[in-house]
Order: sequence, then structure tokens, then C-alpha cells
Amino acid sequence: MPTSHSRVSAASLCAVALAFSGLLVTGLVAASPAAAADPAGYQNVRINEVTSSGNDTVELYNAGSASVSISGWKMSDDSFSQQTFAPSSPTIAAGGFVTFNSPKGLGDSDKLVIYTSGGTVVDRVEWATDKAKPAMARCGGDGTGAWVTTTTAATFGAANASGCPSSVSAASKVRVNEVTSDGADTVELYNGGTSAVSIGSWKYVDSDTSHSAASVSSSSPSATSIPAGGRVTFNSTLGLGDNDSVFLLEGSGNTVDSVTWATDGAKPSDERCADGAGWFQSAVTATLGSANSCSGSGGGGTGGGGGQSGQLLGGGGSLTSGCTPEAPSGTGSTPSGTLAWPGGLDVTIADNVCAFTTSSGPEGRDVSGLAFDPSNPSVLWAAKNKNWLYKLIKSNGLWIPDASWSATGKQLRFSNGSGQPDSEGLTVGGNGHVYVTSERDNANNTVPKDTIMEFDPAATGSTLTPVHQWDMTSQFPQLNTGSKDDANLGFEGVGYVPDSWLTANGWVDPLTGAAYNPANYPLHGSGLFFAGLEWDGSLHVYGLNSDGTFTTFGTIATGKSSVMDVTYDVGTQRIIATCDNTCGETHTFMKVNASGAIVPDVTYTNPAVMPTDNLEGFAIAPTSTCVSGSREAVWSDDGIYGSGSGTSAYGHALYSGTFPC
Repeated sequence: MPTSHSRVSAASLCAVALAFSGLLVTGLVAASPAAAADPAGYQNVRINEVTSSGNDTVELYNAGSASVSISGWKMSDDSFSQQTFAPSSPTIAAGGFVTFNSPKGLGDSDKLVIYTSGGTVVDRVEWATDKAKPAMARCGGDGTGAWVTTTTAATFGAANASGCPSSVSAASKVRVNEVTSDGADTVELYNGGTSAVSIGSWKYVDSDTSHSAASVSSSSPSATSIPAGGRVTFNSTLGLGDNDSVFLLEGSGNTVDSVTWATDGAKPSDERCADGAGWFQSAVTATLGSANSCSGSGGGGTGGGGGQSGQLLGGGGSLTSGCTPEAPSGTGSTPSGTLAWPGGLDVTIADNVCAFTTSSGPEGRDVSGLAFDPSNPSVLWAAKNKNWLYKLIKSNGLWIPDASWSATGKQLRFSNGSGQPDSEGLTVGGNGHVYVTSERDNANNTVPKDTIMEFDPAATGSTLTPVHQWDMTSQFPQLNTGSKDDANLGFEGVGYVPDSWLTANGWVDPLTGAAYNPANYPLHGSGLFFAGLEWDGSLHVYGLNSDGTFTTFGTIATGKSSVMDVTYDVGTQRIIATCDNTCGETHTFMKVNASGAIVPDVTYTNPAVMPTDNLEGFAIAPTSTCVSGSREAVWSDDGIYGSGSGTSAYGHALYSGTFPC
């Protein structure tokens, strides 16, 4: 658990949307205040795929965490005469799809607008000649991705990934980045791509469906192209008011990006945080033509259509007095060369509020290590610092304690049956047992006790004692200063790495200087254990012998100042060293190089929508769980702070996203 941290910065909070009634939402919202008839959550319904190939089919996707009724909804094309349609279901489930055949027919070059039964605009898309053949679909994330023409058959009623091309055009990297409706009605565009984009023929339109699109260049003659990483501004000739939108169209007529805001949301301006990505929020001061300040408050507007921003969806109820969140501390910079999260940009809150309160502490926080069970990926193991172990299973999209194992978790003891292990990291060994690290005994928290404990999850009772325990405390005299803070900087994470990976990749045994030969260590089992030291970010490699002894194989540098969790991922064939906000919320993937040494390969950040907290646990589901090219990734918050009081993440410990297969 980190001890030398500072509060999360305002800039980092820009990546998270404002909580509306305990639920964070995104999508195109109404151009005017929602009518009484508008169903809850209608803002989360997005046009996701459309074809003009004869059957003129439309797919709607619900990006929210609750179902939405679409009974009585209407659509229009470029004639803007609204007509009702017959959906495949009158309700769209959370994360679900509904399709319908357009009652009017859709042309080769056309547009589609969806309205609630009360006439509120929900979403809109336009396409050029043949761009909806075989279909036009959002690629890079259902409901949020960039609009492109699919390269294979349409995927109506299912995720779009299988029908999307491997790359999108340079134009799709352009985003509406800031907008103001305070009289000047200025729009800023930002190019997040690596090459310049010509916008001389591009147009824009607001949410008044009687308006014709205006050209960007006529509004600003100098706005003819945007350099890579650059921006241009123009003043809207259509006028922009409260409860309004900007839809950006490239020259061929395809929708590129959009933003919608509520009353006063664009005064003085509404801006993306960070530039070209993340969420819109109301700014304190407009920064048109320069980098966004991200110094305002969340919730000004919602962006859509571009696939460069994600959404954080709430769940599990609101915070009660039953737990006490702990603000993040120790925020540091992100290492240079770090890459953006390679998985999906959307993240879901994945536990019930205050879910981890225990008899030894009602705070409901301090969830640290995470590990999927490789033999049963529907099980997620979690360690809580105050000597508790949880077996979690999915229920209605949330990770909850498995009541058949223990509805309240099981308390951990040291091998003598006493003490309070400061349980931080955990992993599942080749024998199916759960191995947990401890930094110290919380009953004597000024003295380090860096141990790895082996627990049999099949053991009965509410308290678990180790089958074996290995004590490495003497190897870290720098932690034994009499300070509880120093004692708290020991083994923060641990990962089991199979011998088969080490030998197949040619790892050189530091003890012999030759290729690692497991047979040289007959009591160690089928793999080695890599323990992460929070003190300096190093990995310490051990063979844990069945007679209670251990073999030390040396130290590996991760390039990080701290390590909070360690995992071995079969899918990427890498050891992953995770750091929380201390290192900018990053994950370093380690490989065996040509010389037989384990070294950093690549480092990724978290998805931008996630809060910058003490996110100490990280786990990726096995590839056997892959669906549409993705598998689950889970994070744990040591402090259940979310983005602060009033946000839907406040009081929650677990977050769920996706990682490529």
C-alpha cells in the first residue's frame, strides 16, 4: 500500500465524466430539454451500424448499464419527415443491440436521425455514396468508434469488430475539441493523428434538423487543413445555443465526430480532457486555439462518434455511511515512451458499493492484488490488505464474493496461526493454490515481514493458515528502520511464472550463467515466483521449495519506481509489472531478450476514463474467455475513492475493461 502520495491532480480527473444520478453516461443527448416521455438512459442509445444495400437495416446499441425502452421512437432520413419503425425488441438491454428495417428506405448517399417518442434527437449519422454498402459501422468500439465502411459482411445484432477494417482513415483522428455558445459560438477541431488532414471541404451542422450543413472554410477561410497534433478554430454561422450540438462531416458527407451539451454547458466553453480524447467538461476559461486547460468541472457535454474517448459506467448503488473512502496519494509522472491503453476505451464499475467491509475494518477499501484462476476463469481472487482473501464470481456484470466459498471473505493468518498479514499481492500457482504476499504484520506494523504464503483454497473454515510460508525479510534491511512507512514498502505483488515459459524463451539462470534448467531445483514445483518490491520497483525471483526453503534467483529491473502487482499473461507471453498513480497508472510488459535476460518490452497506460487513484491490483482474463477479439481486464482501487465524492465510482473498488486477445 503506497505511503508517500499526494492528492490526485485536477487534470487527471478530466478523463472521467460527471456522475448523473449515480451513473456515468455518454452519447448524443437531446438538442432541447428531454421531454417527460423520454425514457431514462435514452442518451446511451447510439446508431451503431446501417446498410443501404436493399434491406436498409439499422442497428442501435445501448452503451449504458441499464436497459432502455425505445417504444414509440421514430426515425427520419434526409427528408426529415419522422416515421415510426418496428424494432426487433421494444427494449435494448445494457450492452445490447436492437435492429430494424427502415420504413422509408435509405439511399446510397443519405442520413439517419433517431428520435425519442417525444421528438428528442438521440443520434444522427450521414454517409456518402456507397459508404453504407455492405454497411457503415462504428469501428474501434460499439457505440463510440469511428464511422467506416465495413470490409466484410454486416454484423447486425452483434459486435462490429469482426466486420471492421484493421485501420481507419486519417480523417477519423480529427475531433471536435472545444466549443463555446457564449455569442462567438466558436468550434475548435484537433487532429490527434500522425499526418495532416485536409478539411477544406468539411462541413458542420447543429442539432436543428431544419438547418443545412455549413462549410468549415466559409466560416473560417484559413481552416483548410489541420497538421498532425494541431488545431483550427471557426465561428459557427448557424448559431449555437443552450442544449445544442455540433456534428462534424467530412467532405464526402460522412459523419466524423460530434458533441452535445446542456444548458450553459458551453459557457465559457466545453472542452475535451485531454485534447482529442477523453470527455467534455465545462471549462473555467476558454482556451480556443491552444491546449485545453482541463481546470473546470465535469459534465458539460458528451462526445461521440470518434472512438477516441471511452465511458465509465456506474453500477452497484451509491455510497452509504458503511465505508470510508481514502483519497489517492503519491501521484507521479508517466514514464516516457508509454503507449496508450491497447484495449477498449470503455470501463465499467465492477463491484457493489462498500463491498469489502470486514470485521477487522469497516472501511471497505484496501483491495490490492488480483488474479484470475487459470483453471476456472470465471473466478477472480482478490486480496485485501487487512489480511483477507476473497473468491469472486460474476453476477449481473459485477464481481461479488462467492457465497459457496465465503460471502464475506476468509481471514488470513501467518503459519503459526496468529498475526495479521498485510496481504498485498496474490497469484495462483501451478498446483492451484493461492500464494499471497505480506509486507508486514499489521499487529506490529513498524517491522517488515516480507513473506510469501501458500494457501489451499479448498481448506474449510473462515480462517486460513498457510500450507507453507517463506520469509525473505532479511533480504531487505532498508525496510527495517522502525518506520511503519518503510515497513510498508515491501512485497506489493507476486506472479507465478511457469518453467515452460522460462525455458522456451531461453532465460539464463543467474545462478549458473547457463540456460535455466528446472531439474536443478527438484523441490520448487513447476514454476518460479516473481515478487514486486514497492520500495524501488524491482522484481525478486524465487523458487519456493516444498520443504519450506527457497532459492533466490536475483533481481530484475522493471524501469519503474514502484511495482504494485505482478502477473504472468499467457496470451501475450509476458510478465506484467503494474504500478498505480505513483508511475502514472502504467503496466510494463516484460520479455526475455536475445541475451536471455528478462527486460521491459512495452509500457501501457490505463484507459483514459479511469480515475487516477491507488489502483494496486491488475489482472487479465485467460484467452479462453475471448469474445470478438477481447477479454476482460480488471483493476482494484486500494482506496475506493473513484473521482471523488459525488461521482458514481466513489465507494467502489473494482473496474472492468477489455484487453486484446
